[in-house]
Amino acid sequence: MQPLAARPEGELIWIHVTTPSRRGALVQLGRRFRQSRPGLSVLFTAETGIEPPSRPGRDTTWQAAPAETLAATDAFLAHWRPDCGLWAGGALRPALLAAARAGGVPLYLVDAGTDDLGTGPGSWMPALVRGSMGRFTGAMVRSEQAARKAQRLGMAPGDITVSGPLREGAAALPCDAAEFDRMGQLLAGRPTWLAAMVQPGEVETVLRAHRATARLSHRLLLILVPDDPGTGGCFAAALERAGLRHARWSDGVQPDENTQVLLADTRGEMGLWYRLAPVTLMASSLEPGHGGRDPYEPAALGSAVLYGPNVGRHLESYSRLAGAAAARIVRDAETLSSALGELVAPDRAAAMAQAAWDIVSEGADVTDRLVDLVLDTLDLGAAR
Repeated sequence: MQPLAARPEGELIWIHVTTPSRRGALVQLGRRFRQSRPGLSVLFTAETGIEPPSRPGRDTTWQAAPAETLAATDAFLAHWRPDCGLWAGGALRPALLAAARAGGVPLYLVDAGTDDLGTGPGSWMPALVRGSMGRFTGAMVRSEQAARKAQRLGMAPGDITVSGPLREGAAALPCDAAEFDRMGQLLAGRPTWLAAMVQPGEVETVLRAHRATARLSHRLLLILVPDDPGTGGCFAAALERAGLRHARWSDGVQPDENTQVLLADTRGEMGLWYRLAPVTLMASSLEPGHGGRDPYEPAALGSAVLYGPNVGRHLESYSRLAGAAAARIVRDAETLSSALGELVAPDRAAAMAQAAWDIVSEGADVTDRLVDLVLDTLDLGAAR
């Protein structure tokens, strides 16, 4: 078994991820918990084959789930001492759930659908299903059909809430309001697009697309954000070679009417750039090996989303957006330039951004209810 990491001080929520499709929504839920309650930490465990995200976030630990033995489950819970737990979907582990109940851990089954509560071939024995369902303090299920099935498996009707599915979305990244107003006035009337989380190997593609699009829209401004701000120097060199007039944000240089590219090589200001740009290319996706970056960040702030073909870490998110005509795949400088040429028209970008917003806001009520449930549970525990 993987050695246990050190338990952080203070309150700790334990979230178990049972399917890869749920990982993104649960990671975002963990962020909401930490934002809502200072000093809170989040422990994730997952079924075999589910990898942690590339950027788990502060106060977050990913730990292998214990083996289904009495000794392993007891040792796991004695070490982590979770104040509350969420079990997403199916793949129940009877020994671990029994140990959590015996240890007094309030544990909720969440995002459970009818398939998660199945008793067909390859699923648990009916007696184990009923015994495991009884270990939960409560359940939030996807549908009335799932609620009825949970009741048949032994859960009291009063412990079941029909919430709908838990969906991955995004909280709007913050920005300095005064800086946004100042930059908005500075760029007023200029068509602007953003290339976010760009890798050094993608710079040439982005710059070729920008030059081609600027022939049709000569005042077009590119805001160029490296995935690693430490690579700003090589990005500046690429801009020099391309002969593009640029301002480097880390040097305190402001863009003017003649600036073609704003090189935003600093951290912590993505909320500003997404708000300023009606179109965003989410890079780290044009070349393989990076897995893409979270498309819900720009979508939550009203920016239409373009992306490359290498988005394995966020494939479901991009598929949801693309299926709703809220995101568009590009593969090279030519297809990127073609997409930009269409989306420079404000009405086209606005329609795509609205579709993206509809996707990221879908299911927000489920997330809010889960946050309230867990915080109330923690408050009750603290009052004892």
